[in-house]
Amino acid sequence: MKFVNYIKECYNELVNKVSWPTWKELQSSAIVVSIASLIIALVVYLMDKSFEVILENFYKLF
Repeated sequence: MKFVNYIKECYNELVNKVSWPTWKELQSSAIVVSIASLIIALVVYLMDKSFEVILENFYKLF
């Protein structure tokens, strides 16, 4: 009985109390997240390549 009551309360909360974004808001948020992810991926790639070059030059010394 507790489980059924929990499911009913969850459904009520999701339908009546949650403010869902509009399709336009969802699209703009997805674009922002995609661009931010690409920028972060580019930064990580550049850091990886720079450390690779630095370590290669360091190991050539020995």
